[in-house]
Amino acid sequence: MRVIVTGAAGFVGSHLCRSLKAAGTDVPACAMTPEEQKSLPGGISSHVAGSIDANTDWRGILGKEDVIVHPAARVHVMRESAAEPLNEFRKVNTEGAANLARQAAAAGVKRFVFMSTVGVNGNNSANGSYTENDEPRPHNDYSRSKYEAELQLKQISSETGMEVVILRAPLVYGPGNPGNFLSLLGFVGKGIPLPLASVRNVKSFLYVGNLTNAIALCCAHPAAAGKAYLLSDGEDVSTPELIRRLSSALGFPARLVPFPLSLMRFGGRIIGKSAAVTQLLGSLVVDSDSIRRELGWDPPFTMIGGLKETANWYINDRKN
Repeated sequence: MRVIVTGAAGFVGSHLCRSLKAAGTDVPACAMTPEEQKSLPGGISSHVAGSIDANTDWRGILGKEDVIVHPAARVHVMRESAAEPLNEFRKVNTEGAANLARQAAAAGVKRFVFMSTVGVNGNNSANGSYTENDEPRPHNDYSRSKYEAELQLKQISSETGMEVVILRAPLVYGPGNPGNFLSLLGFVGKGIPLPLASVRNVKSFLYVGNLTNAIALCCAHPAAAGKAYLLSDGEDVSTPELIRRLSSALGFPARLVPFPLSLMRFGGRIIGKSAAVTQLLGSLVVDSDSIRRELGWDPPFTMIGGLKETANWYINDRKN
C-alpha cells in the first residue's frame, strides 16, 4: 500500500510522513512549494502540488491501490486580510479537497482519508460531549468549509465507489505545534501568571502521535470505509488542569491566579474578542468511543506522555 500525504511539510503532515515511513509504508508526500519540499522528512519521495484549489493537477502522483490522506488545508488565520474569508477557506478546504477526490477516484485510488475538525460539530459541548451522530453546527468559516468538503466527499464516494473516511479532531498538540498551543507554551514557559484559576470547564485534546496512529489505522481497516470518527486522547481536563500538567512537563510551577469570569467576558466584548473568550472558558468534549469500539483503536500515548514530548521539543527548540 502507498499512502499519499498532502500538506506533508505541515504540522500533522510531517509527523504522519515520519510515522508511516517508520512503519515501512511507501509514502509519496505532497508539498505546496519547492521550499517546503526541501523540508520534508528524509527518504520520502515528493511531489510539488503548488496551490491547492479547484484547478490543482494531481494526476502526476496518483495511482491505483493508493490511499490518500488529506490534512492540507487553509487553517485558522490569526490576522485575516481577505475581504471574504469564507470564500478563501472554501477555495482550499472545500473545492480543493473535492477536486483532489475526483481526480483520485478517476485514477482508481482505493481510499480517501480526510482530516476534518470537531468544529463541524460546534465549539461548545456544554455539559455533554460531541458524537458522530450529532447534528453538525459548524461555528466559523474554517469549520463551515470543512463540513461542506465532507458533504462533497460523501457525494463523490457514492458516485464513484472510492472509500472515504472522515476524521474530526479537537485541538492537536505535539512537537512543532503552531498557533494557540504554541502561544500557551510560551506563556507557561516564561512563567507569566495566567488569570485562569477560576475557570471550570472540560476540554478534549489530541496528541499528534495519537492522531497519526488513528490515521494509519483508518488507511487500512476495512470497517473504516464510509465512516466519520471523532478523536481525542480520552483524558478530558479543564483549562487550569491543562496548564498544571504543561507546567509540570516544562519543569515549572503553575502560575494560575483567580480572576472573575464576568470581567473576562466583559473585557472580551470591549476588545472585540468575545468569541475567543467564550471558546476559552467553554467546554468542548469529544466522545471517541466509536473508533475505539469499531476499529479497536487504543491511543498509544497518554496525555501526560504527549505533553512531556511537546515540552521537551519546546525546551530544545528554545536552546537552538
